[in-house]
Amino acid sequence: MSTAVTNNTAANSATSAATGNKSTSNADAQDRFLKLLVTQMQNQDPLNPMDNAQVTSQMAQINTVTGIEKLNTTMAGMSTSMASMQMLQGSSLVGHGVLYEGNQLFVNSEGKAAAGYELAAAASTVRIDVVNSSGTVIDSFTETGKAAGRQGFEWTPPAGTSTSGLKFQVTATTNGKAVTATPMMGSAVSAVNTNNGALNLELANGSTIPYSQVKAVS
Repeated sequence: MSTAVTNNTAANSATSAATGNKSTSNADAQDRFLKLLVTQMQNQDPLNPMDNAQVTSQMAQINTVTGIEKLNTTMAGMSTSMASMQMLQGSSLVGHGVLYEGNQLFVNSEGKAAAGYELAAAASTVRIDVVNSSGTVIDSFTETGKAAGRQGFEWTPPAGTSTSGLKFQVTATTNGKAVTATPMMGSAVSAVNTNNGALNLELANGSTIPYSQVKAVS
């Protein structure tokens, strides 16, 4: 009887050794486990042999560990493949314009700023206020008869206006009632990168945004 207890302890040690050493390859772990199991069975007490349930349980343990390691390897491979696919998808956007939510104004080399907004419903009047880095309104203009959806505009700063840190605000109404207006920005994509598995777009205006923020591509 004491031999059986010793053998059971040895079997548990074999299982722990096979499952605990993460640096050992699956093949090495399985080979070592099977050798120890065969040795245990050869040295077991003939009057008190291991039962089938015990052997099955130990085999299941090594199979479970092997399966988990294979799953981890598969998931790591899938993650790498997804990152490669994202980079390939993102590279096709280089040179194209993208539209995304935001209210910054960037004046280009031609002295103009292009931006837009999205209306939840048609608006009879849309007022756009341009504010400087201090939050002071430096210019305003009004557009009329705008349909629901995305709308664009161009703005030329007055002479002598500092173009650093400019933003814009959109106020839309119909018959005196407010209409939801979401500020939108546009820029060309100059490069792409990935960070923690997420695809980011580097824009010509100096901003970097997640690909998930893109609303439209031109």
